[in-house]
Amino acid sequence: MPSFPSRAPRRLLLAASLAVAVSGIGSATAQSAAAASAVAHPDLWPKMTSPVPRDARIEARIRELLGSMSVEEKVGQVIQGDLGSLTPDDVRTYHLGSVLGGGNSDPGAKYNAPAKDWLALADALHDASVDTTKGGHGIPVLLGIDAVHGHNNVVGATLFPHNIALGAMNDPALVRRIARATAEELRATGFEWTFAPTVTVPRDDRWGRTYEGYSEDPALVSRYATAVVEGLQGGVGTKDFLDARHVVASSKHYIGDGGTFEGKDKGDTRVSEQELRDVHGAGHIAALKAGTQTVMASFSSWNGAKMHGNRTLLTDVLKQRMGFDGFVVGDWNGHADVPGCTPTNCPTALLAGVDMYMAPDSWKGLYDTTVKQVRDGTIPMQRLDDAVARILRVKLRMGLFDAPKPSQRVLGGHFEQLGSDAHRALAREAVRKSLVLLKNDGVVLPIKPNANVLVAGDGADDVGKQSGGWTLSWQGSGTERADFPNAESIWDGIRATTASAGGHAQLSVDGAYTTKPAVAIVVFGEDPYAEFLGDIPSLAFRHGRGHDLEMLRRFKAAGIPVVAVFLSGRPLWMNREINASDAFVAAWLPGSEGAGVADVLFADASGQPRHDFSGRLSFSWPRTAVQTPLNAGQPGYDPQFALGYGLSYAAPRKVGVLSEESGLGNADADPAVFFERGKVTPGWTLRIADKDGEAKNVRTLPSRDLVRGLAVSATDHYAQEDARRLQWRGPAEVSLKADAPIDLSREAMAGASLVTTLRIDTPARGDVDIAMGGGHVPLTATLAEIPTGRWTRVAVPLVCFARGGADLTKVDDVFHVTADAGLDIVFSQIELDTQADHAVQCNMH
Repeated sequence: MPSFPSRAPRRLLLAASLAVAVSGIGSATAQSAAAASAVAHPDLWPKMTSPVPRDARIEARIRELLGSMSVEEKVGQVIQGDLGSLTPDDVRTYHLGSVLGGGNSDPGAKYNAPAKDWLALADALHDASVDTTKGGHGIPVLLGIDAVHGHNNVVGATLFPHNIALGAMNDPALVRRIARATAEELRATGFEWTFAPTVTVPRDDRWGRTYEGYSEDPALVSRYATAVVEGLQGGVGTKDFLDARHVVASSKHYIGDGGTFEGKDKGDTRVSEQELRDVHGAGHIAALKAGTQTVMASFSSWNGAKMHGNRTLLTDVLKQRMGFDGFVVGDWNGHADVPGCTPTNCPTALLAGVDMYMAPDSWKGLYDTTVKQVRDGTIPMQRLDDAVARILRVKLRMGLFDAPKPSQRVLGGHFEQLGSDAHRALAREAVRKSLVLLKNDGVVLPIKPNANVLVAGDGADDVGKQSGGWTLSWQGSGTERADFPNAESIWDGIRATTASAGGHAQLSVDGAYTTKPAVAIVVFGEDPYAEFLGDIPSLAFRHGRGHDLEMLRRFKAAGIPVVAVFLSGRPLWMNREINASDAFVAAWLPGSEGAGVADVLFADASGQPRHDFSGRLSFSWPRTAVQTPLNAGQPGYDPQFALGYGLSYAAPRKVGVLSEESGLGNADADPAVFFERGKVTPGWTLRIADKDGEAKNVRTLPSRDLVRGLAVSATDHYAQEDARRLQWRGPAEVSLKADAPIDLSREAMAGASLVTTLRIDTPARGDVDIAMGGGHVPLTATLAEIPTGRWTRVAVPLVCFARGGADLTKVDDVFHVTADAGLDIVFSQIELDTQADHAVQCNMH
């Protein structure tokens, strides 16, 4: 997943407003970092030794193996491939040391593959690794996966709240129990290693991975790092350590991934070495003390130097100064971002201290070049042996050499562990304890269980949305209700609560009702995302637009008490929504046990709270949409709700009316981007239809034959799945449809265009037309001028649509393209801009 290249967009309103708004934030840090060094000084870091005693028998076995392994076998051990890009025979032939199940890699390429298929694949990979028919020593393969909020890739597994929610609990003991339960579910399907815990300390909540962090407070992250590592691996020095009921942990991402400039994923963390150590290193230091056996290198840079190539931090500090004797694994092709490297050629990363390359789809080419580099001396044998020794040490410590195939181990095949009653109860407890009450004016909460309750919002009955990214797929998108057999939505919990008390609950996603309810609960929030696809330009939620805010205001105007339940992976500027609600609950991303929300919202039969709100903010909540970075202790710290804030029934407090000035200026009312980096902008939906047929929303990719004439799939431009491919098989149309009409008349007067970054792979065999707001513009001639196979920015001036009959004061669709069979086109960006490579001429017929 390579980083996006630098490009200076000329978006009219959004970019200008944001540039003014954030220009002063962190400028001093950026200037000082420009001259800062990326060379670490080990004496500034704590002097430590591994808490795991060296076992003389294990060390002797390592020496014995190293003395007899071939170069090819050693190189195989330092390479990890993805199960979607290799076969068991590849593991046998190349002696691969590890295989990972990537976020979008599943048995049989089925995102909803059953647990038995995962275990069968684990058996096949294990058997291949210990098979010596093609030479080698039969060293067992280590199977890893991103189990970041439970065993989240497997249907039926318990989905615990994401880390941001767990941080709001401030309960390390509960987090330890959650980690233990996750380890048991992993073992049931054959996995021995999870890429967790994420001990990042997010400092700018625009970052798309904020929800993977427990807190902006390094002390809380440190406490949790200890608990999670011990829960996953067992305690060092106990009989449970790395036994058959536990798994190998991975402290990630080393180091500073949460501190990147402007919250850009894979970006540059511009801080002093002291801040790198005390803030971003706190969780890693705790994880090392707890005995984590692996550490994952970060995609990010420190003061301009990529972490995968920073020897002073990977070797001098981590391994030598802090005594880490496990192994360092890279991130997804992260070595390729090191200057001078490619996915298949990067001795620099190994020499810097990465012991195992994560080379999901590049493993074979990397294997070939690494073997050659060892033979020609580019990579010294001493360094290769050190990396292999570290990998073997972890495998021997966990007893992998003596273990049977995964299905024959203690928990192998015990699929009753997945979503067990005990694990679900644990997750439900975590949901209850993670909810943060931001407002309860008028004391609308707790709700009487026998009341007439209306439940609205698109998050009310959507387990995928309440679970967020890293849920059955990398982005958490494209799932269906049937994919969560052991889950309860938030609506399920509310319905059960009211039914048991003789009340009545009605689900109405759009908020319509016939009988006026006693209270309305509106569940809404961010759609699922992961990693860089979650990066945002400001902390505004849908720029204050869309149906959610209007629904809240509609209930308020009707005199119906409103409880807002907000689903998000980060604090966002929500002042308008908070003002339009009588009570406002930050529910984060609660996972599979949505019923835990009702446990706290409702009273018991006597009118007393069944459970009080105990969650407290582990991230500061912004006063404006541009108030970022925002962290306790920084100069001028003035949040809307401070770190540690949270109301309760026992300690109520009136919030009152909040300022509705977002700080965004014109951009607050006029979003300029409709599709970017693999995501449709909130408030818009991608729709397709056969000619004159009913339009269908594209929620799953590939589009699974929603319509006969057009197929939609995800593909790559700058990064993984950041573009959409449209293949016309007959007359059909595609469009981006707005939740609510927008006014683009001012942009048209300013000379703006609808600009699409696209690539034509196959020209259409007929006419192509693009429309907006009812105004049509011929596109055939323009597309004919564009070379096939080349990325191009194509502009259609908004005035062209107006001349074609559009009402630009009420635009509810953009990029409305109609074409015949043959057209095969890929787009990666749809926005308002003033410049492009090709522009449509407005000679309307």
